[in-house]
Amino acid sequence: MKFTGALLATGLLFTAVKSHPGGHHVPRVEMQRRAGLSKRCANHVAQFNEKRYAKRMKAKRSLELKQRSDNTTHQITTEAPYYEVIQNDTCVLAPDITQGPYLWPRAQTLRQDMSEDQPGVPLWLDVGVIDMATCEPLNDALVSFWHCNSTGSYSSFTGVNPNINFKDFLHQQNIRNFTIGETDLHTDDTKWLRGMWPTNGEGIMEMKTIFPGFYEGRAIHIHTQIFTNWTLHENGTLSSGHNINTGQLYFPEDVTKQLMALEPYSSHTEIERVTNDADGHIAEGQVGGYNPIVSVIPADGENAENGLVGYVTMGVDTTETYEEPEDPEGFWWKH
Repeated sequence: MKFTGALLATGLLFTAVKSHPGGHHVPRVEMQRRAGLSKRCANHVAQFNEKRYAKRMKAKRSLELKQRSDNTTHQITTEAPYYEVIQNDTCVLAPDITQGPYLWPRAQTLRQDMSEDQPGVPLWLDVGVIDMATCEPLNDALVSFWHCNSTGSYSSFTGVNPNINFKDFLHQQNIRNFTIGETDLHTDDTKWLRGMWPTNGEGIMEMKTIFPGFYEGRAIHIHTQIFTNWTLHENGTLSSGHNINTGQLYFPEDVTKQLMALEPYSSHTEIERVTNDADGHIAEGQVGGYNPIVSVIPADGENAENGLVGYVTMGVDTTETYEEPEDPEGFWWKH
């Protein structure tokens, strides 16, 4: 990666390759190959996760000790709670999963806190990225996230009703040819709950957001993409090579059920929430041994309603490339 000019937190445009509309079928032999990579790297992932978790807990204890010295009544935590949820099965290789209709590269923003003023339970995503070719942490990989707010709306698309099926919405708008990221349906210039940041030298990045809500037809999820060999330009565009991985992240049902009983989530009563077992995209994400479920613990070690830390390790096969024709418009759209 290189910077071609100083950039503050700003909306970015993607440049690189354009692939064909619709989903991408992954051949069985490819799924078996990726499953083999995941299994081969399992021990490395477990060690990677344990190191990250221990580092975070050490920082937490240091903060609590300082608060104690400042005459606060905050309880000092002497052991790491809930470690049993941080295991080697948190590795998520990102296969070619749909990006969803709310991908809007013009709204993606370089920052580590994408929550803005959106209400909801705070969520800190502790993200590790592994190079599945070497089983080593992958530094300088740009990790991008976007998801809906507590009542199901996406920024840049707040004029789209989250309570109706997207295909029905297209029918209402008399739109017959829709291409994700290319057909311009955006209704506003908001950018909340969209952000991206590169991994550090240890292959780790953190993103602050809120726990997502839900919309028609989908379980609660966060979209993610990982870019390697990328460049930021002075004009606010991002160019990337041919290795881009796409996926979706989900959350344990017990935690989700607990948080959906809170405001503002509980105010979303127009539709029923789709559970994980009823969402086919989760099964798609689990093909080949992938695990798209984020491991979560309470940020304060006690109550998830006060905030969550979500641990996820995403594997990137840096040997896999996408050979597609260049987009003459200069934007990157991958479906």
